[in-house]
Amino acid sequence: MRDRAVSDRPAWIEVLGEESWTGLLAELHPRVVDPATGRVDHIMAVHSLDPEGLAAHDAVYRAAMRSTRTLRKVDRELIAFVVSDLNDCGY
Repeated sequence: MRDRAVSDRPAWIEVLGEESWTGLLAELHPRVVDPATGRVDHIMAVHSLDPEGLAAHDAVYRAAMRSTRTLRKVDRELIAFVVSDLNDCGY
């Protein structure tokens, strides 16, 4: 296990509950909700106070996960997992 210079506790970030999403957030909700759980993952919900940031995060994620000729989606997800682990990111 690696030494950590910071706390293992995640940062607390204010978010709007999904039931409060209106306007652009409400438009984005179907794109960012996890179909398996029916809720928005924390990594996306932290953008609830900045809908444009949520739209940008979603666009980057979708571009990174789009099919390519050489990597399947499962391979890209595995790469993302390994990189997150190497960066001590719990996501």
